[in-house]
Amino acid sequence: MFSVLKERVGEILLPGDEFCCGPQDTLPLTDSGKSERLLAGPGLRRSGDRLLVSRSGVLRHKEPNKFWIESQQRRYVPAKGETVIGIVTAKSGDVFKVDIGGSEAASLSYLAFEGATKRNRPNVQVGDLLLAQLVVANKDMEPELVCIDGSGRANGMGVFGTGGLLIKVSLGLVRRLLAPRGNLRADLEQLFPCELAVGMNGRVWVRAGTVQQTLVLANLLQSCDVMTAPQRQQLFRRLQQGAF
Repeated sequence: MFSVLKERVGEILLPGDEFCCGPQDTLPLTDSGKSERLLAGPGLRRSGDRLLVSRSGVLRHKEPNKFWIESQQRRYVPAKGETVIGIVTAKSGDVFKVDIGGSEAASLSYLAFEGATKRNRPNVQVGDLLLAQLVVANKDMEPELVCIDGSGRANGMGVFGTGGLLIKVSLGLVRRLLAPRGNLRADLEQLFPCELAVGMNGRVWVRAGTVQQTLVLANLLQSCDVMTAPQRQQLFRRLQQGAF
């Protein structure tokens, strides 16, 4: 079954497509014979001896045993460990309520900032943009955010966004922007020197040297959602040549 899946990597699959597999279907990871079960990511669901496709998109694979469907989905489902861009919507006692684009607002303690104490509270106002990480993401619990990593450092997280523009894109475009070997982000930075903050919830904050350049980059990002790679490269070349 693994060989069948690998043959379909890069192809477009539709809801209802299925692959047959045994309940104990495993993949050898080392020469010693150790094996591990297939990991079905977003868009794939196991049902007995079948692997079902639950959303339309392109089948992707990550070694050694993870498969998922990459789609143009815009609805965000919070997942633990993901970094998101949120908007502070309210203060409630010692907790901030943050809109992260999910089905409900997330909570953020005022102590979840680098150097924050009961006397030294962070300067966070309603309407501020936050780059934060999800530490609780469960369908039965309210999402919870922090602006520090495991060692208590901000590591780029916290309040940001003075100036710039916040836009909404598909989750597939977010993954392409964050891909280690992707060239989309590098192409954008070659056009204009800019700052980008990308959240896994489909929000992108961009700021360039001028308002006009910021608007151009924001429009380009939204256009990339529906463009193929050759179309995008052609558009970028025209911009570099001063056609617009």
